[in-house]
This record gives sequence, structure tokens and C-alpha cells, in this order.
Amino acid sequence: MIYAAQIIRHTILATAVAASIAALPAAFAQGLEERAVIITSFPRDVTTPLVQAFERRHPGTKIEIQSRGTTAAVAFVRETRSSPPDMFWASAPDAFEVLKKDKLLAPYRSTQPGIPERIGPYPINDPEGFYSGFAASGYGIMYNTRYMRANNLPLPTEWDDLKKPVYFGHVGISAPSRSGTTHLTIETILQGEGWEKGWATLLEISGNLASVSDRSFGVPDAVNSGQYGVGIVIDFFGLSAKASGFPVEFVYPSLTTIVPANIAVIAGGKSPKASAAFIDFLLSTEGQEVLLDPKIQRLPVRPDTYAKAPAGYPNPFTNPSLGARVKFDADVSEVRYELVNSLYDRLITFRLKELNEAWKAIHAAEAALAKKPNADSQRALAEARKLATTIPVTDKEANDPQIAGVFQPAKKDKPAPVRQAEFEERWDAFAKKNYADAKVKADQALSLAR
Repeated sequence: MIYAAQIIRHTILATAVAASIAALPAAFAQGLEERAVIITSFPRDVTTPLVQAFERRHPGTKIEIQSRGTTAAVAFVRETRSSPPDMFWASAPDAFEVLKKDKLLAPYRSTQPGIPERIGPYPINDPEGFYSGFAASGYGIMYNTRYMRANNLPLPTEWDDLKKPVYFGHVGISAPSRSGTTHLTIETILQGEGWEKGWATLLEISGNLASVSDRSFGVPDAVNSGQYGVGIVIDFFGLSAKASGFPVEFVYPSLTTIVPANIAVIAGGKSPKASAAFIDFLLSTEGQEVLLDPKIQRLPVRPDTYAKAPAGYPNPFTNPSLGARVKFDADVSEVRYELVNSLYDRLITFRLKELNEAWKAIHAAEAALAKKPNADSQRALAEARKLATTIPVTDKEANDPQIAGVFQPAKKDKPAPVRQAEFEERWDAFAKKNYADAKVKADQALSLAR
């Protein structure tokens, strides 16, 4: 009897232990930490469905999202290196190169199968394993179809279309110093057309700008609402807005690039196991299918996921024209990252009014010359165009680490380094004088044409 009672007690104890183990959070049973923190530039519409799907797969581990623009996120990781977030999640590959160079990322290679090495000519993952591509991104033009009809505007398909006088006051963009995705768009044009021609294109397009937003989301929001008709954006802003029912379309210009949007483990984070599990989930079949959600509309890096995509969904694995003209060089972009941002602000963001006035005068002179040709007027107009499209930095200088290396991200509570401030002061004066002189020459051309 005693022996039987002991067996019963042991059986009851074993059952209770087994039940207790079964009741433990799955994350604990898998050895995952209970919490992981991600710093990201992505909007909540992108992060929330993916985080919720992960937490359903791994109950017991919570993902905390901290939202910051790419440049601010990079600065935050640098400033908190003694107690950093666990993961960095963004579109800009050059931002990951910056963190990798600063030894702020920890290597992690996912074992998820079915992901090719490249998307077009670009590697999907960092060759050294410091960051992983989870989706692909392209850059292009979003427009509001109702706005275009109401204003009798042609539908743009190429960057050069946005230089046309008909688009004056109808285009918006966000500042690359505040948006990593806009920075990639700017860098794509510079690499695709070359430094001087690329800046000439950007300055002529910018002459038509209605606004330079201080946040990425500001541009698609303005196009969706009809504040202006055309926005220069990353693809998922346009594709997701269309899928959500807004009267918008998105087009990839022939000069674009398709590069991975990435995620990385931050060195020194407190939740390395949960971070690895989150990356594995993003690259899994289940995680990749979440990217097709109408609110997300990202391009998966698993080719087999496109079989479940709706008709007409862009597929960079079967459409070789996407990104074919530009072989994006992240190393070049990384070297001059802050210089390009600062130069754009000095030439465009902070001088938009003067730039608009110069190009409005140029357009008026061109219209008059089309009706009444005049050699003297043509010469004055050519000088005006040159003044409005010339930049104060050569390609060689922009790619010189001794020059580009002095530029740091702007901070409200900290002045720019002395040498950077000297460059920026000269660029401000250069832009102000050139745009004023361009307007004078254009007005002269208009007067001679009458």
C-alpha cells in the first residue's frame, strides 16, 4: 500500500511539473528573452502587422518599437552604445554601412532557406553577415489621379518629366537629411546620371517643388489628400496608398534602383536570441507573406512569395528592367552621406523660395522665346540656366574622405563642426547669389524676347 501511494504521489508530481512546463511562455521554453527593442524608420503601418505576427508565433516575447528617422536613428544608436536597442530596421543600406563601420552591429546569419544571394545586381545580405535584407525597395513617382485631371497635368513617368514647367508648384519631396529613403532617391539619381548632371536634374526638378517636407510620411499624406499632385517617394508609400483605396498611382522611372531594406542586430543589445528569432521570422515564408498586406506592400526577398501576390504586383525577380540602369554603390553613398544631405539642404531645402523664383523666371523666358526667337535672349537664358544648375562641390571633393568626413548629422542642441560650418556658409552664399543672378538673367532674356 505504501509503495502504491508513493507511485501515485510521484505520478501526480510528474503530471504537475509537466503541466507547469506546458504553461510556461513559448519564448521561455525556446530560450528567448521576454522583450526586444527595435529602433526603426518604418511607419506603424509597416511594423505593426509584422510585430503582431511574430508575437503570435512567439508568445511570451514582446517587441517594443521606437520610431525615428533614419539619420536620427543612426545617431541614437551611436549615443546609446553602452545600453543600445536590440535591432536596427530601415530601408537605407548606407545607414547600415555607417553603423557597421562604427562597429555598432553584431553579425547574425539567418538559416532561412529560399532566399537568393542577389536581387538584380545588388546583394540581398551583407557579405560579412552584419545585416540582412528582408524586403526590396524601389524609388519613384507617386501622383494623385484626381488632382492630375483637375489641373490638366500630364502623367509623369520619368524624372525628367518633373522638370517641365507644367509641374511648377505641383511636386513635393522630403528632405534627405530627415529621410533615409529620400536620401537613397537623391543618391540614385546622382549615381545614375553622374554627379554634375544629377545635381542639375535635381535642381531643375526642385524649381517646381511646392514643398520640402521634414518627414517621409508628409509627402504621401499630401499626395493622398490632394495638397499637391506629385510626390517623390519610396515605392511602398505609393503602392500601399493605392491598395488602401486612395486615388493614386506609382511609377518606377527607368532610372531607379532596387535595393534591400534591412534589419540588423545591434552590438551589446540585451536580447540577442529574441533578435535572431525576429530576423528569422521576417525571412520565413510566413513573415514574407505579411509584406503583401495592402497596408505594407513591400517587395519580398523570397521569390516564391510572389506566387501569392495580387495581379500586377511588382516583381524584381521577373522584371529585369527594375533597377537595371543603376548599379547602386553603397560604399560611395556611405562616404558622402552627410555631405549630400547638407548640400541638398543648402541648395534646395533652405533656398526653395529663391530657387522657385529663379525657375519661374526661366520658364517665362523660355515660353516667350518659343514664340519669338532672339539670339541675345537665348544667350542670357543659357547663362540663367547655368547659374541655376551649378553646384559648389566637385565629384572628387564629395568623394574625398578628408572633406566628406567632416560632415556630421545636424543636431538642434549642438553646433556643426567648425570646418563643416565653413563649407555650409559658403554654400549658402553661393546658392543665394546664383539664384538671384539666374533670375536677373532670365528676366533680361524675357525682356529681350518681347
